[in-house]
Amino acid sequence: MSNAQTIKGDWNQVKGKLQEMWGQLTDDELDKFEGQRDQMIGMIQEKTGAAKEEINKYVESISDSAAAYTQQAMETAREYRDAATEYAQATSAQVRESAEKVAGQISDQAQAGYEEAQRVVRERPAQSLAVSFGVGVLIGVVGGLVLRSR
Repeated sequence: MSNAQTIKGDWNQVKGKLQEMWGQLTDDELDKFEGQRDQMIGMIQEKTGAAKEEINKYVESISDSAAAYTQQAMETAREYRDAATEYAQATSAQVRESAEKVAGQISDQAQAGYEEAQRVVRERPAQSLAVSFGVGVLIGVVGGLVLRSR
């Protein structure tokens, strides 16, 4: 939750508690003084006739209560953030391990294919040469046709 939302949430709690204590206070009157504690206390004193010290003490107690709730919410958010970070790191490590394993398998398959090709060339050099020549001719013909069509 952003700081502006947290402050707004605290203000709504403070405002609600003030209205519980002094029912004649309206939302509009209190909203005029959001964040201006001394002016708000003065307005409450004028409207209710309550002592300034009583109002100040009550506002202090509900402000502390709201701050405690905000602190608790921030701590919970930090715990969720930390848990999400740990999960993301663990998942990242698993993905990295899987990718390394797949890359290793592909490399092993490529190495096996290369070794098989070497074995075939050693065992059948004439056939390998003929196949290579045929593939070369085929590539040359296809390449020539492609270039001619342009």
